[in-house]
Amino acid sequence: MLSLAGLSDALRHAADMGDRSRQVRCTWRVLGLEGESVRASSGIEVPVQQAFSSTFDFDYLAVIGGLLPQIDRVPAGYPRYLKQVAEAGIPLIGVCTGSFVLARHRLMDERVACVHPFHVDDWKAMFPGHPFVTHTDYHVDRDRITCAGGISIIELAAELARRHCGPGTSAKVIHQMTVAPRKSSSHMARRQALGYITTEKDKLRQVVLLMEKNLSPPLEIAVIARLVGSNPRQLERAFLAETGFTPSDYYRTLRLKYGRWLLTTSDISINEIAFECGFADASHFIRHFQTQFGMTPGRLRRALEGGA
Repeated sequence: MLSLAGLSDALRHAADMGDRSRQVRCTWRVLGLEGESVRASSGIEVPVQQAFSSTFDFDYLAVIGGLLPQIDRVPAGYPRYLKQVAEAGIPLIGVCTGSFVLARHRLMDERVACVHPFHVDDWKAMFPGHPFVTHTDYHVDRDRITCAGGISIIELAAELARRHCGPGTSAKVIHQMTVAPRKSSSHMARRQALGYITTEKDKLRQVVLLMEKNLSPPLEIAVIARLVGSNPRQLERAFLAETGFTPSDYYRTLRLKYGRWLLTTSDISINEIAFECGFADASHFIRHFQTQFGMTPGRLRRALEGGA
């Protein structure tokens, strides 16, 4: 439901001046089988505004996925229509598990998909060998666009607004939807900033994701171990073998890298950054930062500003 709401509201802000909500610069509607509504996984019914037809009067068609166990229960009219749209050369957008729907019906053949990190194992099981990425909000591969879902859809909508309506309209979308790119970041942007590791070990990957999503306050290693069905000693052996770090050292390095990224991409104070990175206070953060990077946070910021 968030994917649908995020996409439609972003388009609403892109379409008109102010908050008038007129469909001037762009239009949108919910398509489906005539006379039917679509039940979201939250249980909310979404009415179909326009039935499928042979008139493709749109520039994109977005497929917003639902629960994976129901992927094979999609009425035949939907994949048939998607194939007709694809044959007409209109780009298809797979949002969240919508990318699974496209792949299931061979509409992602020879294309790379963007998959939410929590659905990686599902993707591998359902489409073994099919290439995918997880380190970005969305991925464009010719006439297919796939998006991780959640708030990542806002980033995609802003990019579409930039392409078709200009950078000013894109900036309006970001501002109106209170996305603050200089003072906050999506989980995907964090992963890029942190220099995430790639591993085929499922348990280790789960641990890293937990760490990345819980930078502040940080979780205790014993808690993380319990959440993934392991224990601290087993985790330590796995981390040392894979990364050369203990779990605690790796976790601290993630938080420090995130702090360095915030220092270089935002103007928030060092005290605030220390808190955002899960350190007890600024002095604790500064001490570990200097040990890790060879300079204090203040010195790094001054260097970036052209000072001594």
